[in-house]
Amino acid sequence: MKLKVVHVVEALGGGVYTYFKDLTHYFGSLEDIETYVIYCDKRKEIIAADIPKDMSSNVKLIYLEMSSELSPIKDLKSSIQLRKVFDEIKPDIIHLHSSKAGVIGRLANFFRKGNSKVFYTPHGYAFNRQDISPLKRKIFYGIEYLTLKVFGGTTIACGDTEFEIAKKMGAAELVRNGIDFNKVSSYYHTSNTKSLTFGIVGRITFAKNPALFNTIALMFPQYNFIWIGDGELNELITAPNIQITGWFHGSTEVYAWINRIDVFLQTSLWEGLPIAVLEGMALRKPIVATNVIGNKDIVIPGFNGFLFDHPDELFTYFKKLENSVFRDELGNNAFNDCKDRFDKDKNLTQLPRVYQR
Repeated sequence: MKLKVVHVVEALGGGVYTYFKDLTHYFGSLEDIETYVIYCDKRKEIIAADIPKDMSSNVKLIYLEMSSELSPIKDLKSSIQLRKVFDEIKPDIIHLHSSKAGVIGRLANFFRKGNSKVFYTPHGYAFNRQDISPLKRKIFYGIEYLTLKVFGGTTIACGDTEFEIAKKMGAAELVRNGIDFNKVSSYYHTSNTKSLTFGIVGRITFAKNPALFNTIALMFPQYNFIWIGDGELNELITAPNIQITGWFHGSTEVYAWINRIDVFLQTSLWEGLPIAVLEGMALRKPIVATNVIGNKDIVIPGFNGFLFDHPDELFTYFKKLENSVFRDELGNNAFNDCKDRFDKDKNLTQLPRVYQR
């Protein structure tokens, strides 16, 4: 008899979207597991009509309305609807992705008949967000902690620091995020930039810290900067040496732009484990990143890039990166490190073993 696994995701966008494309194609290839994905399509950076085309046809997709913000009434309604879906499917395994799904999914499962094992991947704990007040972060931590203690489940962390946090709250496993390494790395080609070029990939939001990206560009007018993407805070990008590419919904175009940069500059305020940075590594880019959760789980200072706490540190790092031989060394190290630690063909195979332990 096939093992029935249900994945629930509200935050289907950005790196999580890439993660789910890979996850569905992997699980869709397994003959002994029947996979369902319950999702919401309200994220701005995705096209709802593309979801069925991007996901494996061997996985059953079920749409469910879920709110991205904290909304007790809407969340309760979503939980009730989710419970009905669980009762129809009768899953052996429920895997919840992101903080919102983690709460409403465990609530839905708790008040139903049946015995499903529950797993939860935060993809970046909500209480690590820097766009909310300290009080709200404490509230989010309390929700995470109490939800785990009352409703149970095992946390499957997507990165090493997330794993360390999860272990302090309860049962936890580590299954790192990964990318389709062979596919992404196949798009690599050398680029001859006239001036040292730094780039970032993603939505221009508070989390990615566009103000810091802009400040760095103003500090280094001799270099070029590219923001691969777009977003609601694009008015914060004012430096004349920054180019904003606009949105791309196809990964091939994104890879072409990553190939045009010399160094991947990640200015985020918080992360889970950023998929775009892993793609930069697969395309042999050294990484310069803020010293925050997620970034510091990827960057090994002096080996595949640098971490920084203050932009003044970048004068030393950028001067070193002007040397093309040094850049190539770090880029090749990033490539090999990504293949070793962040290849989805290695990492996704751990999930069925975790489920059945």
